[in-house]
Amino acid sequence: MARTRRKPRTRVVAAVSAVSALGLLVGCSGGGEGTGGGRKDGKVTITMGLYGVMGFKESGLLDKYMEENPDVVVKAEIAGDEQTYYTALQTHLAAGSGLKDIQGIEIGRAKELVDTQQDKFSDLSGVKGTDHFLPWKQSQVTTADDKVIGLGTDIGPMAVCYRKDKFEEAGLPTDRDEVAKLWEGDWAKYVAVGERFKEDVKGDKVAFMDSASGLFNAMIYGGPQQFYDKEGELVYADNPVVKDAWKLASKAATSDLTAKLRQFQPGWDPGLANGTFATAVCPAWMMAHISEKAGEANKGKWDVAKAPKGANWGGSFLGVMENSPVKKEAQELVAWLTAPEQQAFLFQKQSLFPSSRTALESPEVAGAKSEYFNDAPIGEIFGAAAREVPEEQVLGRKDGTIKDIFSQGLTLIESQNKTPDDAWNTTDERIKKAVG
Repeated sequence: MARTRRKPRTRVVAAVSAVSALGLLVGCSGGGEGTGGGRKDGKVTITMGLYGVMGFKESGLLDKYMEENPDVVVKAEIAGDEQTYYTALQTHLAAGSGLKDIQGIEIGRAKELVDTQQDKFSDLSGVKGTDHFLPWKQSQVTTADDKVIGLGTDIGPMAVCYRKDKFEEAGLPTDRDEVAKLWEGDWAKYVAVGERFKEDVKGDKVAFMDSASGLFNAMIYGGPQQFYDKEGELVYADNPVVKDAWKLASKAATSDLTAKLRQFQPGWDPGLANGTFATAVCPAWMMAHISEKAGEANKGKWDVAKAPKGANWGGSFLGVMENSPVKKEAQELVAWLTAPEQQAFLFQKQSLFPSSRTALESPEVAGAKSEYFNDAPIGEIFGAAAREVPEEQVLGRKDGTIKDIFSQGLTLIESQNKTPDDAWNTTDERIKKAVG
């Protein structure tokens, strides 16, 4: 999926973030309780608050909508850094002013907004033409009384990206279907393949996987709940999914199977280019980053195989503010932007994998292949992973924070030689302190 490159939404040039944040924090909506949108001289103006590369402006979709609807003007303000964006959004929600008509919602923030700010968002459950999403996607932004505060954009179904040349050196199969059979149905088999790889690969400078935290994330995001239960109580300490993921990721870390490189942290990008590791658990959106950082010299050396189990990491939504003076028009725009046709278009242009089950079945998505990844049938592989995700996934208010703390805890094992038990205790203490 190596067309326009998509970088992780939380990692950007500081100057871009600073400028975007300033726009969000001061005067970005005209002040008062308005949202910046309105009607004037026969024109409807709709404002949008977005972050990172959500694709709508970059792909030309907003221009297309305005061409098809000449009486509508869409103004999108984009913050490069999602953390900066969300901090500003919280400020505006608390103040009841400074909001846009449409606001982007990152999956790690969805539950907090559902629980604490649902009254600020309009209900999209009755909007026409919005019954095409994967059920688990929309459940993430649905309240207890079935109010829907957003419509799904992209998702991050997972596969395993691997280096064919390194597998060949270790005497392992290189065909993606045969590779997938090696670990089919069980992440423990993936680690077992890593042990075979370690024994047989030539030299000792190539690790089987990039990080233990990548494995941990893949395992927990395949379950119906991770850190919280439906009542909003923390359950990570007793959740078998989390405990099993920690145990297996710790095993990989203590067995010298990882390159000790956290994804998107210093050293990881050069590792992609230099063949420091042979596999990485990769959500669909990560492929563009891998192809960019691994570079043209490694084209065809990387391939993609089905993961042991389906899982999802990442994704976003678009919500419409309840007090928008152009709420109806904003809802129509959101429905159009997230419709199957537009989701398939964004997949082609921006490598954003659709959350629409209808889009997943379209020829543009289902038949998509990646030239960089040895012509891997990415539409088929990632589509299958998306359909394997449980129909309901329980989110928590501080999911993103807890995930990061778990990643840091596994780094204690990889890089500081902490025992898994000591690292767990430290992680547990940090989580309790962070979430209160």
